[in-house]
Amino acid sequence: MTDLSLPSLRSAAAMVHAQMPPTPQYAWPLLAARTGCTVWVKHENHTPTGAFKARGAIPYIDWLRSTHPQVTGIITATRGNHGQAQARAARAASLSVTIVVPHGNAREKNAAMRAFGATLIEHGHDFDSAKAEALRLADEQGLYMVPAYHGELVRGVASYGLELFEAVPDLDTVYVPVGCGSGLCGTIAARDALGLRTRVVGVVSAHVDAAKRSFEAGKLLASPTAHTFADGVAVCTPVQAALDYFGPRADRFVAVTDDEVAQAVRVYWEDTHNLAEGAGAVALAALIQEKDRMRGKTVAVILSGGNGDRSQMAEILSGATPRVQQDMRRAI
Repeated sequence: MTDLSLPSLRSAAAMVHAQMPPTPQYAWPLLAARTGCTVWVKHENHTPTGAFKARGAIPYIDWLRSTHPQVTGIITATRGNHGQAQARAARAASLSVTIVVPHGNAREKNAAMRAFGATLIEHGHDFDSAKAEALRLADEQGLYMVPAYHGELVRGVASYGLELFEAVPDLDTVYVPVGCGSGLCGTIAARDALGLRTRVVGVVSAHVDAAKRSFEAGKLLASPTAHTFADGVAVCTPVQAALDYFGPRADRFVAVTDDEVAQAVRVYWEDTHNLAEGAGAVALAALIQEKDRMRGKTVAVILSGGNGDRSQMAEILSGATPRVQQDMRRAI
């Protein structure tokens, strides 16, 4: 099992900070007026890839180089943020990078992955098909398949938790988006390593709520489809290792609808002038849903990414909720 002690997390944070500076956390007064509580936003939309996953890839690739020195290239499946993070870290370590995405993936995200040095392959029409092709190519070409969840990813992601908790140690509650679970587990690991009592709340889409139901049932449960525009949290079946860790440590889960998420995207723009992608806005959507419960408290929300598609963002900012065009099963 990965060491998540404070010295281990600080070691991972040092690796992360050698490649990127800490991201800011700001208490926004308009958000406070809207919710009735002090609201700190952890701006993971300000990383070199525009999302929190940039952090996890750095110690993961370091671990891969030290434990599998024979590896010369990696492969993974993604719809964007995971792929950008892995491409950036792997190319910095002189590894080749192959990324498999489904047909119809966002052109902006595809362009970003190529810009970070990835060879991009389009296959299938959903994430599951892309993942199957990545596994086949890994075996055929001798590439190392990077998973969506791993202890080293958690160690890296925990660096934003350390930054946040050390800057604002008196937080009552932190709301964290949950896809495969590295963000939630990393936040909990940082809290526990620092010996704080902050409540950590996982947030999922109400349309893809398998992680919430699994947490409440104490066992893995699946969602049949992933019909939400918040593709970063569109995970049909949670990762068992993640559930084993956050299950006894998270305070609770909140589910938010696409309409609530779209409204949170607009709120971020109106109150902070930051653009949040769908998954990046779910934590704020949960706080707004629970604002009566949080009134008068000091709360943080993780803005986990800002890589929204231009057409989708234009639709949301105009007042609409994007229609889901296809099943984005297990999007990362």
